[in-house]
Amino acid sequence: MSLSPNQKFDYIQQIIATHDIVLFMKGTPQEPQCGFSFQVVQALNQCKVNFHSENVLANEQLRADLKQFSEWPTFPQLYVKGNLVGGCDIVSDLQRQNKLHDVLHNV
Repeated sequence: MSLSPNQKFDYIQQIIATHDIVLFMKGTPQEPQCGFSFQVVQALNQCKVNFHSENVLANEQLRADLKQFSEWPTFPQLYVKGNLVGGCDIVSDLQRQNKLHDVLHNV
């Protein structure tokens, strides 16, 4: 029996509803497994915010479902208050424009 899209995405929705800031990344904040995930973790740490992370390399189903849920094909993916902010390029652009702090702290 296959799950409906709503059922398939329940786990993702629960994560982003439970935490104000969520980073779906490759690896962990302590041990990022790709340079893009490392860059986003560094940006979040510089903004001094607490965030929840999920290692998409440890859960292939989450990784596949998240790509469909977000319609965003790459990782990391940053969510703030349930909304997709974007990946490394967008986070880096926000940081360069001195807007990332506001995005993260206006949660």
